[in-house]
Parts: sequence; structure tokens; C-alpha cells
Amino acid sequence: MAQYRHLQQMLGAVGERVWIAKTFNCDRGKNIFIGDDFTGNHNLTILDIREVYIGNHVMIGPNTLITTVGHPLSPKGRREYHAFAKPVRIGNDVWIGGNVTILPGVTIGNNVVVAAGAVINKDVPDNTLVGGVPARVIKTIEDDV
Repeated sequence: MAQYRHLQQMLGAVGERVWIAKTFNCDRGKNIFIGDDFTGNHNLTILDIREVYIGNHVMIGPNTLITTVGHPLSPKGRREYHAFAKPVRIGNDVWIGGNVTILPGVTIGNNVVVAAGAVINKDVPDNTLVGGVPARVIKTIEDDV
């Protein structure tokens, strides 16, 4: 119960039945909005320079990174410490495997399973299993809710 109260103080919004294992890292916290029935496994990192919206019934595996910030490809831009930030959205009924990286500006639809080790660099449609580097749709899955 103490962890839940701490999350309520630290994050932008927290639904019911939210649990995050040790160790949880974030930039600001107030840009993270989590729905009901959420589990974040060990070593979850959310770089929330911009907003991160997480729906209901979401599970995230260990060692996962969600980042809203990126840097330019050009060496000049990197030397000048330029950066950009784009929000990330994760729908309802999403299961994200371990060691997944979710990049800035991505929207993950509803009823999605992300295979372990995937790098999500573009939007993911509803009712799909995705995996790989970069992630691609592997198959459509049934929405039985």
C-alpha cells in the first residue's frame, strides 16, 4: 500500500491495482499516466520528457525502456546537444515482454503482445503480435474480451 501511495504522489495519474517492481526509473514522473490493473516488472525505465499514456490491463516485462526523447542523426546536432521529444501511447490489454525498447512518438494499439527483445520504432495496430528489431507484425491475435 505504501508503494501505491508513493506512485500516486510521483506520477501524473495512477489507476487501481498498479504495481511496479524494483527498480523503477523515470525522468519526471508527472508525465506518466497509468490505467487500472498494471504490472511493471523489474528495472522498468520510462524517460518521460513528454507524456506516456498506459491503458488498462497492461503488463510490462523486466528491463524494458520506454523513451519519449531522441537525438538527431547529424553529428553537428548531437554535438550541440539537440534533442526532440514525442509522447508514447500504450493501449488496453497490452503485454510487453522483457528487454523491449519503445521509441519516441510510438502508439501501441489495444490487445497487443510485444515479443521479448523487440524494438518498437513505429505504431503498432490493434490485435497483433509484434517482434523483432525493428519490430514487425508477426500475426493477428483474437480480441476475445
